[in-house]
Amino acid sequence: FTKLKLDETKIIFKLLDEKIAADVLVELDGDIKEQLLSHLSSREIAEQVLDHMASDDAADLLGELSEHLQSEVISQIEDPEQAKNLVDLLTYREDTAGSLMTKELIKVQPDWNVLKCVREMRKQAENVGSVYAIYVVDEHGKFLGLLSLKKLLIAPAESLVEDIYKRDVISVRTTTKVAEVSQIMQKYNFAALPVIDESGHLLGRITIDDVVDAIREEDTEDVQKMGGMQELEESYMNSSIMEVIKKSVGWLIVLLIGESFTATAMGFFED
Repeated sequence: FTKLKLDETKIIFKLLDEKIAADVLVELDGDIKEQLLSHLSSREIAEQVLDHMASDDAADLLGELSEHLQSEVISQIEDPEQAKNLVDLLTYREDTAGSLMTKELIKVQPDWNVLKCVREMRKQAENVGSVYAIYVVDEHGKFLGLLSLKKLLIAPAESLVEDIYKRDVISVRTTTKVAEVSQIMQKYNFAALPVIDESGHLLGRITIDDVVDAIREEDTEDVQKMGGMQELEESYMNSSIMEVIKKSVGWLIVLLIGESFTATAMGFFED
């Protein structure tokens, strides 16, 4: 998309399947994304884009829109639970676990037997992109622990969840800083981490790819600040080509090195 003219980009984007188009939109740079969205109505954004995104990606996209357009798009969402989830996610600070988490996950209750557990999981799994863990909650939604897929598969059909799930599981709160979330996931080699509120209710989960993306964006912003990019943006039109090169080359080299570390981390968690 970055090598195409705007008119060509619009045509190709409209030809894509809605699910693929939504996935593509998540990965696009801000300017191209903004241009494509500007040619969609609030209803089209709600139905053709947000409906095919995980809640965290959908909330990120909404956050890039003006407050007026946010309200219009949210009003076009037919599923009230989806609309509520997105509104909730928009309230969290950018550098916290709440801003990274996705609402889609699989929950079971301790008094269910394995057979009921599997039936309920099949229903919930339709909206979950990747299943890293099964979360056990009580009837009020309070987080109790994790149920491994292996134990679920080998347990007799009449076994109760409360007899086979793991208690005392590490979790983070919505206010936990992203840096701390990253340290926990790295230390314990977690692929996903449950997010709870102050009362212990399960609100969502954070996956390793979300953390890697957040760190990569933060590193890029830090390097730009170190390299004087904010000043460069303000004085760009008044600067000579040599001044632009001198201000840019240093942070570009540092950013290249940082991206190599990011690629290594992503490769480590690829499986």
